[in-house]
Amino acid sequence: MILTHEHEELRRSLRRFVETEIDPFADAWEEAEIFPAHDLFRKAGAAGFLGICKPVEYGGLGLDYSYALVAAEEWGRALAGGVATALGVQTDMATPALAKHGSDALRREFLAPAISGEMVAAIGVSEEGAGSDVASIRTRATRDGDDYVINGSKMWITNGTQADWICLLANTSDGQPHRNKSLIIVPLKSKGVSVARKLKKLGLHASDTAQLFFDNVRVPVRNRIGEEGRGFIYQMEQFQEERLYAAAKAVSMLETAIAITVEYTQGRKAFGKPLIDMQTIQHRIAAMHAEVEALRAITWSAADIYVAGGDVTEKASIAKYLAGKLALEIPNACLQFWGGQGYMWESRISRIMRDIRLTAIGGGANEIMLQVIAKQMGLSSAGGRKAAPAQ
Repeated sequence: MILTHEHEELRRSLRRFVETEIDPFADAWEEAEIFPAHDLFRKAGAAGFLGICKPVEYGGLGLDYSYALVAAEEWGRALAGGVATALGVQTDMATPALAKHGSDALRREFLAPAISGEMVAAIGVSEEGAGSDVASIRTRATRDGDDYVINGSKMWITNGTQADWICLLANTSDGQPHRNKSLIIVPLKSKGVSVARKLKKLGLHASDTAQLFFDNVRVPVRNRIGEEGRGFIYQMEQFQEERLYAAAKAVSMLETAIAITVEYTQGRKAFGKPLIDMQTIQHRIAAMHAEVEALRAITWSAADIYVAGGDVTEKASIAKYLAGKLALEIPNACLQFWGGQGYMWESRISRIMRDIRLTAIGGGANEIMLQVIAKQMGLSSAGGRKAAPAQ
């Protein structure tokens, strides 16, 4: 894909926003293990960054997904990876299905304020016994007249202590697990919703993550996104944007890891010469650079197809898998060249290593991505390149 002047203008605007509204506060937010989501999201919404490819009638910019991918790359450069993750939940994880399949009334009530930043959103799929295995979720929404009554719990919910609403995947019937689920918008101030606990994580500390309980939570049926029983399909669609976002963000984080390692090894001397003069370090850094460029290429190749309206199940899964694989390898290799300084909690490279580690788990673990790719290749017992991806 050839990026235009408009793409680069968006990139410059986002970079300025990151440098002025996120980076100066990153250390404090990391220490507090939370950031002021409503305050930051209002600023991001006012700048147009939360609705880049959302419909203009609800406050979005109406641009194609290539612009959202530019945004993902720039969010990935933030000093606080948790903030970038929280922003991605708002733009690429909790709202795509609502924007595409929600009723006009539902979009006015929940999408428009998410685009403006007046409301913070969360996505509720994972449970303690059902992470990548989405079909196994147990949370249930039982029809009672014009309402759903929801019981269950959700785990590892980004923005969980601050969100105004959650895009919740729940079982709405006893049918087949791929056809018995619906996506429902649940206001988190509803009676019966509780934050069980704020979770302490290995990385992404600036982002609040929580376990939520739903005890006879009553919401109107009109809060359902699209048709009943199609929630699994809608969630699979949302996963494509989530996985592309994760891959694009990882590109920037990996680039940063390499760049700061080059800078460090240029200044750090051992045995009378800079570390960067050692051929083994040069070759490893060159190899890492090549791997990141390959990840960028497959991510943007998938974006080309997605913008054109094509099926990106395979390519988005490949991009997400490569991002997760390199997230396990590159920051670790870079940290090695920092020696003892890299092992210090406050070093930038150690923060990147902690923050990017989730890439191989969240949004579908590496192993699940390989399963999806194998199915798309026709290798699984289900057969056929067009089979629905197993989750």
